[in-house]
Amino acid sequence: MEIGSELSEGNSRRIQVRFVTKLKALYKVPNTAIAIPSHLHRLGLSSIVNKLLQAVNSEWKTEPFDFLIDGELVRMPLEEFLLAKGISAEKTLEIEYIRAAAPQKEEEPCLHDDWVSAVDGSCPRFILTGCYDGLGRVWKQAGLCTHILEGHSGVVSSVSIIKSEGIGSSTVATASKDQTVRLWKFNVEDSSDQPARLRAFKILRGHNASVHSVAAKTSGDMICSGSWDCTINLWRTNDSGIDGDTVSIKKRKVNNEVEESQSEGEAVSTLVGHTQCVSCVVWPQHETIYSASWDHSVRKWDVDTGKDLFDIVCDKVLNCIDIGSEGSALVAAGGSDPVLRIWDPRKPGTSAPVFQFSSHSSWISACKWHSWSSFHLLSSSYDGKVMLWDLRTAFPLAIIDSHKNKVLCADWWKGDCVVSGGAGAQLRISSDISIH
Repeated sequence: MEIGSELSEGNSRRIQVRFVTKLKALYKVPNTAIAIPSHLHRLGLSSIVNKLLQAVNSEWKTEPFDFLIDGELVRMPLEEFLLAKGISAEKTLEIEYIRAAAPQKEEEPCLHDDWVSAVDGSCPRFILTGCYDGLGRVWKQAGLCTHILEGHSGVVSSVSIIKSEGIGSSTVATASKDQTVRLWKFNVEDSSDQPARLRAFKILRGHNASVHSVAAKTSGDMICSGSWDCTINLWRTNDSGIDGDTVSIKKRKVNNEVEESQSEGEAVSTLVGHTQCVSCVVWPQHETIYSASWDHSVRKWDVDTGKDLFDIVCDKVLNCIDIGSEGSALVAAGGSDPVLRIWDPRKPGTSAPVFQFSSHSSWISACKWHSWSSFHLLSSSYDGKVMLWDLRTAFPLAIIDSHKNKVLCADWWKGDCVVSGGAGAQLRISSDISIH
């Protein structure tokens, strides 16, 4: 069978291919070999698959696809790809197609009063943001703010969802340039015409400079924070003190009524070793914390002993870090150049990244692995763009350019959305992203 004559280019030779997919039956094309022009790239291949699907289903609506040959995404003309990979074009070539990981829709933006500095989308029931106006905000959906977290006297630089199970109370943490970390409780299902304004139930003091990042232990009973004072503090998240954790209880009267008590906590322990600002911390496993710093290093810490287990050093200031991929084995980090670097600590004796993605044009502000895909991650940058990446190709899968200025934070939400904020004072939600 021959197809794609309208896509021919001059005397381009033709290649016998068979299109296969792991998608559900609705997406499957006939399992027969066809001849296609060798000059085709991804868009041309996608056009052919859509025509084949329309041939078996007249109501099929065209959508974009990506293509894999021997497990690698095709991001160049087909003939060039085969030549570069040393794959013979003399036999029938099997090409797997998947749905393209590109946002299909932009939701209504979530408006803030100043730059959006932090976001956590790890709970599908809500989004947590931090802002330069010193407030945290909880968003149940696009444009719908349910809670405002009041109390910080400086920029909220980082936010973290600690616990959110079922339909009950959620616990979150915020870190600020006012040198404190604060803990909050709320029920996102509480409904009102106006956002509920909350005070923290616990204030954590101990850093002597701006707190730049906060992250929660998977069990939710502790958090860690990284600061411009070069240290990482560990804190308990319980309501009342244990072993001297709570040092004071404060109450205040409003309209002659005593408000809920507010405790102050001290750090359980401090991790010391970085020589400059700790810009980002993550706590992916029970016993292990990772940190990135302006001292150009990524460090892995043993929580029980407080020891630095290993360092990864590059030649740039680092702004962000995340741990992910299969077995949570790969370290992604970005900083003061346009390159997103990924290391594999399982490979001893080398500090060279195993992947480098360099399509941004300015500093990288955030990076985040997808929660269940071992291939996908995102990055945001001061160039105003959020990029989606797949380890199977060096080119971005998609570029989200709805921001008009610096993007300062980004995260995945619900598995098929990207939430991002920055200098435009808006949280943007890009949705209906297919991840395979």
